[in-house]
Amino acid sequence: MSRLSIETPGRAQNVLDGLHRDMERRIGASAYGLCPVDMSLNYLRLCHAQTCGKCVPCRIGLGQLEVLIEQVLDRTATMETINIIERTAKVIADSAGCAIGYEAAYMVLKGIRGFREDYEEHVQHGRCISALSYPVPCVSACPAHVDVPGYVALVNEGKYEEAVRLIRKDNPFPSACAYVCVHSCEAHCRRAMVDDAINICGLKRFAVDNAKAEPAKILYEKTGKTVGIIGGGPGGLTAAYYLAQMGHKVTVYEQRPKLGGMLRYGIPDYRLPQEVLERDIEHILTTGINVITDVSIGRDVTMEDIQKSYDAVYISIGAHNDKKIGIEGEDAENVVSAVSLLRRIDEGNAPDFTGKRICVIGGGNVSMDATRTAKRLGAESVTCVYRRRVDDMTALAEEIEEAMAEGCQILPLQAPARIEKDAEGKVAALWTVPQIIGPYGKDGRPKPIPADVPEFRIACDYVIVAIGQAIDARPFEAIGIKTFKGMIQAEDTSSVADVDNVFAGGDAVSGPATVIRAVAAGKVAAANIDAYLGFEHKIKTDVVVPPAHLTNAPPCGRVNLKSHCTPDCKGNFDLVVEGMSRKEADQESERCLRCDYFGFGSFRGGRTGEW
Repeated sequence: MSRLSIETPGRAQNVLDGLHRDMERRIGASAYGLCPVDMSLNYLRLCHAQTCGKCVPCRIGLGQLEVLIEQVLDRTATMETINIIERTAKVIADSAGCAIGYEAAYMVLKGIRGFREDYEEHVQHGRCISALSYPVPCVSACPAHVDVPGYVALVNEGKYEEAVRLIRKDNPFPSACAYVCVHSCEAHCRRAMVDDAINICGLKRFAVDNAKAEPAKILYEKTGKTVGIIGGGPGGLTAAYYLAQMGHKVTVYEQRPKLGGMLRYGIPDYRLPQEVLERDIEHILTTGINVITDVSIGRDVTMEDIQKSYDAVYISIGAHNDKKIGIEGEDAENVVSAVSLLRRIDEGNAPDFTGKRICVIGGGNVSMDATRTAKRLGAESVTCVYRRRVDDMTALAEEIEEAMAEGCQILPLQAPARIEKDAEGKVAALWTVPQIIGPYGKDGRPKPIPADVPEFRIACDYVIVAIGQAIDARPFEAIGIKTFKGMIQAEDTSSVADVDNVFAGGDAVSGPATVIRAVAAGKVAAANIDAYLGFEHKIKTDVVVPPAHLTNAPPCGRVNLKSHCTPDCKGNFDLVVEGMSRKEADQESERCLRCDYFGFGSFRGGRTGEW
C-alpha cells in the first residue's frame, strides 16, 4: 500500500470542468432583455453551491434569499418582501465568514438596488420589464441596430449588394465599420452557447469587399426644409445621409479639407485604407448633400448665423483636441499628442522617427494606433506605458496583440510622474511611479495604487500622449448651449434644451467613443430632426432577407481573420488584416442560428423593417 499517490482528476471532475466551460460561454453570451430577477436567482444558486457552508450566513441566509426571490417570481410576494430581501442581503454581506459568501449576498444587493423596478413589476403585475424592450441579441447589442442576421444570410447566398444595402438602412458606413468596428454585436452572439461567436465583422467586410458600388436612393420628395450639419465625420454624415433621403436639403460644414472626421484623420491606413473610406463617403454624397470644407465655426462663420440660416442644426463635431496629463515637463520639446500625430500623417506631414526611442502614454485604441504608427515611422523602440494592467486596457485585444507582434513593448502598472528634459529642452526620459493593482472602483475595474518601490526611468526621445480627447465648445456656448466638463448637454433624442432648432450628438455630447456609436447618434438625430420639422418619414429598404432553414448546426470552429504583423514594418502602411476567402465566408455564415426567425425572433417579432 503506497503512502501517497499522484492526484489525477476523475471522470466526474473532467466532465464537470467541461460543463463549467460550457456555462462560462453561456453566461458570456447572455442576451439583452433576459429577466434580471430570474438571472439573479440563478446566479445566487450557483454562488450558494460554491460556498463551504460552515457559517450560518451562507448556509442558512443564502438559502432564505433564494426562497424570497422565488416568491417574487411566483408572484406570492408583497412589496415588503422586496425590503426583506434587501435587508437580508445586507446582513449576510456584513456577517459572512469569507469573501465568497459576502460576494454572493452583495450580488443580490446590487441587483435589488440596480433594478428594483423589475422586482416591483413582478410583484405587482407578474411580468418582466426588460423582456419587453429588446429584439434579437446581436441587433440589440449594435448601437445602430443593424440587421445582423439579415445581412449574414444574404452573404451566405452570395447577395453582397443586397447585404450592403440592408446594412445601409441603419448604417451608411458599412465599409469603414467592416474594417474598424469594435463589433459589440459578437459579445452577445448566441452561437457562443454552441461553440464561439460568429465573426460578424469579418462577414461584413467580405460583403463590402465583394459588392458593386450603387448610388443612394432618395426615398421622399423634397420638403423645402433645410438642415445645417456641423461636422463631416461619421456622426454628421450619417445624419446628413438619412435627412437627405427624407427629402430635406442638407449642408455639411467641415473644418478639415476632406470629409471623414476621425475615420480619416485618426485611424491609420494599415487599419482603414483611404480608398475603403472613400467608398462610403462617395455613396453618401450621391444623395445630393452640399458640403463646405475648410470652414471653422467661430472663426469663419458664427454659430448664430448658422442657427438663423437653417430650419434645424445638428452639431456633430469630433473630439480633436488633446488632453494634457498635467505632469512636470509636459511642455518639453518632442511631447506630442496622438491625435495630432495621426492627423499630420494623413495630411502628408509625417515626422521621421528613424532611430528614435518613443514612449506612448495611454491604454485605449488611439494609444495602440500611435504605438504601431511610431514603429512604422522608423522608431528604434516603442514602449506603451499604462497605469493599469494589460487586462484593463480599453484597446481591442487584437490591437494589443498585433502591437506586440510588431515588436512594440507594453509596460503596464506604470503611472507617468514627470518628463525629464535635456539641456536643449527636449525629452530625455519619462519617469513613472510603479503601481500595484488595488481595490475595484465604481467603473468595475480595479484601481492602481503606488507601489512601495523607487520611480522608474524610461529613456526616450519622444513622448506621445494618448489619454483622451476633448472638443472646443466655446463657439456653441455663445448662443446659450450648456456644456458640462467640455461636452455639450443634449437629451437622448439629440435635442439641446432651451435652444431652438439645435440638436447635438456623438463625441460632442458623449466624449470620444466608437465609430458605430457616432453613427447611432446620427441616426437618432435624423429621425428626431425630421419629426421636429413636422414629418414622419420612414427609412426602409426593398431588400428581401432569405428564409431560414432548420438545421442542427453542429459545433464548428470560428473563422478568424489573418494578421500579417512583423517587427519589420518600417514605412509599411499597407493593410495588415486579410479578409475571408469565399469558402471561409460560406462556412462562417452557415454557423448563424438565425435568431431573427427562431427563438428570440419568433417571440419578439423578428426584424424591424423600417425606422
